[in-house]
Amino acid sequence: MKKNNVKILVTEDIHQIFFDVLAAAQILVDDRSNISSRDELKALLPLYDGILVRSKFFVDEDLIAGAKNLKLIARAGAGMDNIDEVYCQSNGITLINAPEGNRDAVAEHVIGMLLNLLRNISKSNAEIKNGIWLREENRGIEIGGKTIGIIGYGNTGKALAKKLSGFGVSCIAYDKYLVNYSDQFAQEVSLNELQNSADIISIHVPLTAETKYLINDAFIANLKNGVVILNASRGPVLQTAALIQNIQSGKVAYAALDVLENEKIDELNTIQQSEFDQLCKESKVLLTSHIAGWTKASYYKIAQVLAQKTIQYFNNQSN
Repeated sequence: MKKNNVKILVTEDIHQIFFDVLAAAQILVDDRSNISSRDELKALLPLYDGILVRSKFFVDEDLIAGAKNLKLIARAGAGMDNIDEVYCQSNGITLINAPEGNRDAVAEHVIGMLLNLLRNISKSNAEIKNGIWLREENRGIEIGGKTIGIIGYGNTGKALAKKLSGFGVSCIAYDKYLVNYSDQFAQEVSLNELQNSADIISIHVPLTAETKYLINDAFIANLKNGVVILNASRGPVLQTAALIQNIQSGKVAYAALDVLENEKIDELNTIQQSEFDQLCKESKVLLTSHIAGWTKASYYKIAQVLAQKTIQYFNNQSN
């Protein structure tokens, strides 16, 4: 395939560098980032060799079965849970993502949430702005000397361990799909050892059928008393009801969540609304709006990584 015959459809906002790099490689990019109709997208897809998506559409058989020229799907981010990977792979469609682009952003955000929680930063800020000056009540906890367990030692897990190396902590990591991955920043351990040893747990796994509710009541029961749980992966990896129960019992001392089971907080069902309201009431729970990987630098880097991977893919196809 000649690269100047390749056409890529962009369905969501992406940094201009994506267009510039592909234009220099003589790959045509059609910017339809304002598209909102699934039916319109479905009708357009047969004209393209590749598509760039983020989270607007669920890419499944129904959407892409008629796209006979489609060879590549690029996901502007790390997670692939809105793409039917099994269908794509069985039909020869290559999937690429850009975990390299936002790994540093996510790692920084996780550390920020952890320090915010343990040092009562947001709490004290809110009190002062309401005319309340408390010191002893906001005596904090240092992370130095703590054992931090990282579940999932891919791009983001490794970036987190590296950034934590200056804090005087001991990092341990568990990854079901890797072997011999100990490095200067983290020690490979079994899941059982991580559960028994970690004072703080940070979750960095993709959402799959296997990882949904990975962190549930039974999992938490095997953790140390007073553990801190951080989740900047995907909401359904952590069972909200189990977290609330264990926060209230004191088993979990603190939790910081950048992701929720249902992030459309204006469309929650009765049970979800009740759980969300309870999370908001818990002073030992910190919430942010899925912004861990959302920085100006990552916006650029994700686009750059995807452009380079796209060129590499079509270069390989033409050889």
